[in-house]
Amino acid sequence: MKQIIIIGGGAAGFFCASNLDEKKYNITILEQNSDVLQKVKISGGGRCNVTHACFDPRELVQFYPRGNKELLSVFTKFQPGDTMEWFDQRNVPLKIENDNRTFPESNSSQTIINTFLNETQKKNVSVKTKCVVKEIEKTDKKYIVKTGSGDFEADYIVYATGSSPKSLKIIETLGHKIIDLVPSLFTFNIKDELLKDLPGTSFENAEISIPKLKTEESGPLLITHWGLSGPAVLKISAWEAISLAKLKYNIEIEVNFISKPMDEAEEIFQRFKESNPKKTIGQAKIYDITNRFWQKILEVSKIDLNKQVANISGKEMQKILESLCRKKLQVTGKSTFKDEFVTAGGVDLKEINFKNMSSKILPNFYIAGEVLNIDAVTGGFNFQACWSEGWLIAQDLNTL
Repeated sequence: MKQIIIIGGGAAGFFCASNLDEKKYNITILEQNSDVLQKVKISGGGRCNVTHACFDPRELVQFYPRGNKELLSVFTKFQPGDTMEWFDQRNVPLKIENDNRTFPESNSSQTIINTFLNETQKKNVSVKTKCVVKEIEKTDKKYIVKTGSGDFEADYIVYATGSSPKSLKIIETLGHKIIDLVPSLFTFNIKDELLKDLPGTSFENAEISIPKLKTEESGPLLITHWGLSGPAVLKISAWEAISLAKLKYNIEIEVNFISKPMDEAEEIFQRFKESNPKKTIGQAKIYDITNRFWQKILEVSKIDLNKQVANISGKEMQKILESLCRKKLQVTGKSTFKDEFVTAGGVDLKEINFKNMSSKILPNFYIAGEVLNIDAVTGGFNFQACWSEGWLIAQDLNTL
């Protein structure tokens, strides 16, 4: 029987193993950590954001800052609808939430992990943890995978290690070109009086722009102890990952907390002023923001909370509107977004055959997952790429 060695016990590796024909192959997964599927475990706050309910491949690829062109053909063969059906066939119902993120109905990532462990056990897949790959040697017909726990011989290799520098070094030694790694999906570190003492304050829809990079994003926004987070920040950090790394995460951003243009926000203020002249400005509910944030805006604009709305001058109103709609903030660094930490960079996509995820440089060698220069915004997209790539590899191997 031919030997398949899957290097990396994460999403791509396990999905590939779960779809292989065990009558044809002896399958071994090598994982360097003591536990497999660690990212699956922590994803979505422990609920596992399995995929995203976007069923048109052309639409789906728009969520991938890197890899969108290449993934189009991949998603035409296996997309989120296929993922949902795959789990459904194994009695793991998934549910689509309002924002189209898709989770197991159990709300526990352990359900997904157990599914993979059951599938691989049924197929007699040998899973070796704490098994660190040190080198891969190519012989005439086979590969020798050298690890701290001995050597393994392979007819086929599936390389799904994630993006650790060590694993990229190994594949680079075998002849693949590596695009430099930079973090993607991170939050912004910002020290500003307006954000001080307001962690946990959220905005349903805000707009963030980086004038220097001529780019903007919108979506939910969250004030944290360190600065700003939430989908709007994560999206802009993913799309601009390479530019932001070059700028050493030191950049000015502009935030519109209420997603309304200045003139529209001013009209709303004027109407409120006419209909509620006697209300104090501190108690005025003019915009859809928290009372704490509103009072903070007034505080930094140096406006007396007890002043009646009718007595707010044009100049004071402009100060308020500037802070709400055009607030300039200085970003001084980044923080890892723990659940969804991904990297841009990895194996150059020109060296991959996306019909079956095989290497164009190494025979009988397949590459999948985050080791590739592919990444997505948050919302289940990074996992979907892993499932689709892993499935394609398994289909190809099953037909050999």
